[in-house]
Amino acid sequence: GGCGYAGCAAFALAVVEGKAPASGCPVASDNVTDLISDIMGVVPSHNEKMVAKVYCCGNNDVASKKYEYYGVADCVAANRLAGGDKSCSYACLGYGTCVAACKFDAIHIENGIAVVDKEKCTACGMCVASCPKRVIEMVPKRSTVYVGCSNKDKGNVVNKICKVGCIACKLCEKACEFDAIHVVDNIAKIDYSKCTNCGACVVKCPKKIIIQEDQTLC
Repeated sequence: GGCGYAGCAAFALAVVEGKAPASGCPVASDNVTDLISDIMGVVPSHNEKMVAKVYCCGNNDVASKKYEYYGVADCVAANRLAGGDKSCSYACLGYGTCVAACKFDAIHIENGIAVVDKEKCTACGMCVASCPKRVIEMVPKRSTVYVGCSNKDKGNVVNKICKVGCIACKLCEKACEFDAIHVVDNIAKIDYSKCTNCGACVVKCPKKIIIQEDQTLC
C-alpha cells in the first residue's frame, strides 16, 4: 500500500490503465522499474530513493516519564492513556507498532525508541502510517544529517523533560551556509533539497540532537 493503492494488483492495474506511473512502486529496484517501463513502452524514470527516519532520540536514558505503563505492547494503545507514558507529548513511545507494521524487518525498538535499518528500509511507508505520534518521516536516502527531535514546545519546557530535545536556539541556522535548516514552531527542520550533508549544524548544536549517520546513533 505504500504506492497509494490497495496492493500490488491494484497498482499494476492502474499502471496498465495509465493512471499510475511505471515508477510508482516505492519498493521496486531501478531494474524492476526499467522492466515495467519497457513493458509499458514508456521512458524509464527513477524516483529519488527514500528512507524512513525516526525524529526522536528520547530513549529511556534521556527522556523522563509521567508514569509506568503496564499494558498492551502497542503504541496506539499506550497513546490513549494521557498521550503515553513519556513526559514529552511528541516522543516515540517505543512499544513497537511500527515494528509490527514493517514487512521488511527494517525497524526495531532499542532502549525505548524506534531505530531504522537504512539498508533494509524499502520506503514502503507502513511505519509512517502506523505511528500515532507521527515521529517517523521519509527523507532522501542520500541524506546523512537529520534532527532527532519532534518537540514543538519552548526550550525551557523541553529541558525539563528530555536531556537531548531541541531547544530552538537557532545556532544551527546561523552555522548553515546553504540556508538548509530553520527553526519552525520551536523545532529545527532540514530542507533536504538544499542540504549538502556538510555537518556544520551537527557541530554547532548544543544538545547534539542534530545527528550525522557516522556518529553513534541515539
